Amino acid sequence: MATLLVIVVTAVFFVLLSGFSGLKSFSLAFYKAADPDIKITAAVGKTFLFTDSLANSLQNDNIVSYSKVLEERAFFNYKNKEHIAFIKGVDKHYTSVVSMDTTIIAGKWLSTSNPYGVVVGNGIASKLSMGIDFLSPLTIYMPKPGNKYNPDVSSMITSVQTQNTGIFAIIDDIDSKYVFAYLPVVQELLQYPLNRISAVSIKTTTDVDITTFAEILQKELGTTYKVKTRAQLNAVFYKMLNSENLLLYSISTLLLIMALFNIIGTIIMMIIDKKGNLQTLLSLGSTVKDLRKIFVYQGFLLTLTGLVAGLIIGVLLVYLQATYHLVMINAVLPYPVLFQIKNVFLVAITIVVLGYISAHIASSRINKRLLE
Repeated sequence: MATLLVIVVTAVFFVLLSGFSGLKSFSLAFYKAADPDIKITAAVGKTFLFTDSLANSLQNDNIVSYSKVLEERAFFNYKNKEHIAFIKGVDKHYTSVVSMDTTIIAGKWLSTSNPYGVVVGNGIASKLSMGIDFLSPLTIYMPKPGNKYNPDVSSMITSVQTQNTGIFAIIDDIDSKYVFAYLPVVQELLQYPLNRISAVSIKTTTDVDITTFAEILQKELGTTYKVKTRAQLNAVFYKMLNSENLLLYSISTLLLIMALFNIIGTIIMMIIDKKGNLQTLLSLGSTVKDLRKIFVYQGFLLTLTGLVAGLIIGVLLVYLQATYHLVMINAVLPYPVLFQIKNVFLVAITIVVLGYISAHIASSRINKRLLE
């Protein structure tokens, strides 16, 4: 019975860790589609000039591609419906750095054939009751920089009329925040020169350590710029995932400890049942330490048997879910799971250590007083 309980808890432990790994990978995929591997911004202020010196620094073997970006809050009007969000100007290389074009659910991504086309987040499209529309323009307004108050409000505002050519959907925070347009359109709207931007988005090679490379790039560029990785850009989200992972591991370990109490109870019952045999062994010259080792090994074998059987069942369940989608979140989305060797080692090490401790605690009940 004790071994059966260890088998069940081991399988559940592994399936929970694999399920969380799947959810983590599933969630990070959205941020990977929205954020670059590395992002360069100004250390002071919102914008900076893209200089030849900066361009030379980006000619690096570890950089696959980079894209210039200009982002600012703007006022949007569509058929007398209004909304405030961010207009994000990107160049033609943006989809080589960030796979935003794969998130389009209606229409298509920006095209050079329509330089005043925009791609709108699904949340913004819902608020403006807007679809793919080549007839009614989406008007974008922006205050002119550096102007003092003027009774003639129109003289303080620049505007541009655009056409919605696509709608993207990732997560609510991003869908309700961004409208994408070509970089020159946003520079025109802000009355900026063509080399003034707010960020450079970078895609690195797959074999590079992004954190290390970002640190090297930061030293090369100096204090004028801030260089951040995707994890640093979403530090709160990554911290939340790590906290949830620790909480899940703690709860699973607690369940395992409760299961191992049965191992302790089983060993103690065996000690009481074999008391006569133990007295005989003691009379033949065995020490109390030798007798304790017998039950430590016995408890360890019970735990090891439960571990192996539980892992086999857990791996099989994860494989079946990944292959045949036994559990669904909704009609089209299966619950994500991810098999990782580190989860196998984590479960194995936890159970082996706790199983040994449990067996050692139970065997400590053997003493000369008990055997008298």
